[in-house]
Amino acid sequence: MSYVCVFHGIGYIYKVFFSDFVFRGSYLTSISDLKVIIPVGGEAKRLKPLTAEVSKALVRFMNMPLVEHAMVKLACQGVREFIFGVKGYVNYKSLYDYFQEGEGFSSKHNLSHNVRIFYQPNIDDLGSADSVRLNLEYYDINDYLMVIQGDNVFDIDLSDAFSFHVEKGALMTIALTRVLDVERYGIAEMDEDMRIRRFIEKPRRGETSSSLANTGIYIISPEIRKILSGEKVSRIMSERRRLDFGMDLIPMLVEEGYPIYGYPLRAEWYDVGTPETYLESMIKLLKSSNASKYLGDTVDSSSKLWIQTHDSEDNKNRESLIKKIRDGKIRIEGAALIGRHCQIGDNVVIKDSCIDNFSIILDDAVVERSAILDRVIIGKAAQIRDSIVSRHVKILSSRNNPTMVGDISVIGDDVWVSEGCAIVGTKIYPHLHIPPNSRLVNETIT
Repeated sequence: MSYVCVFHGIGYIYKVFFSDFVFRGSYLTSISDLKVIIPVGGEAKRLKPLTAEVSKALVRFMNMPLVEHAMVKLACQGVREFIFGVKGYVNYKSLYDYFQEGEGFSSKHNLSHNVRIFYQPNIDDLGSADSVRLNLEYYDINDYLMVIQGDNVFDIDLSDAFSFHVEKGALMTIALTRVLDVERYGIAEMDEDMRIRRFIEKPRRGETSSSLANTGIYIISPEIRKILSGEKVSRIMSERRRLDFGMDLIPMLVEEGYPIYGYPLRAEWYDVGTPETYLESMIKLLKSSNASKYLGDTVDSSSKLWIQTHDSEDNKNRESLIKKIRDGKIRIEGAALIGRHCQIGDNVVIKDSCIDNFSIILDDAVVERSAILDRVIIGKAAQIRDSIVSRHVKILSSRNNPTMVGDISVIGDDVWVSEGCAIVGTKIYPHLHIPPNSRLVNETIT
């Protein structure tokens, strides 16, 4: 048996076929039986002010909520059930109001099977691993389990990863990727058989020779439920008031001799945990040779330009923008993603940036290496560089008194920026009004 995912890209449709079954000893397990838990806890302070009023899992990235990128990839491969391990009111409300219990998800993404979405009960967990423990008990899960994070965008061949897990007889398989800055991640040291012999969370420089980082993607065997309810884990939680995968559970499992294996992730993995990595990941994905796997067809084979469309009305606007670009009235440099129903004026420059749905960019504006989220207005001659402008923002500007935003500035939802402002390395929280000609350098405005 196979699953077929019919996925609408930008202006085309493609089909992907996935194998349904894998074996473990005498047990036959379907990918459709694999539960996916997504722990979403805390305030996501590193991404503020983008997360001031919404869960980090729903921060828009490449014109879609962050977590939806991963969910679509997994659902296309047969996954039917997702559980959000939500902690706190903002996380729960944001996710439930957007996804509800999965109604419409399959239709929206042209899946051949229904997706169901569940939520952690109103019990605060003590970390990502404790969230998994709570949900295993609450939903009485005794199946294979996958755990992913809500702030990563990735691609994975689920059948291949699951087969690796089964063949190794692993209790847990951790997807790994090579990184340059090992101090930011959990680092695994493996033997020749890919078994993890040492795991160090955020090692100091020189503490390990490995550069294989934990991506936060785990495949876990049913036996984990017994271990999580055991005395050793209870003692860790009692002593540390915490049960985190990287800091607590994985090191304990490795030290206790459980079969923990590393699976080198062959496809892309993008960390979107801070404004800096958000922009880095956005640009890397736009320029990636595999970008069309996420974004569909480019406007033409020689460009890195995507203009999103869903129907004939969208197509009219798309064709109008394409004509303006070909006539030289809009200049695209590098790569760019433009969402649905966007209006872009004359002499606008867009370079290595994303423009989300329903946004307006007026004449002579420049947007470079930046993310403009949905329903934003960028005024005439404004300059936005290396920054994130969040939802429903107005940036007023004129040729005589232009506004400039740059150097990893983050402007929160529903902010009004007046003419003539210079905003450098500054974070502005939602719903604020920035007076004309303000000079904000390396500030946090709340």
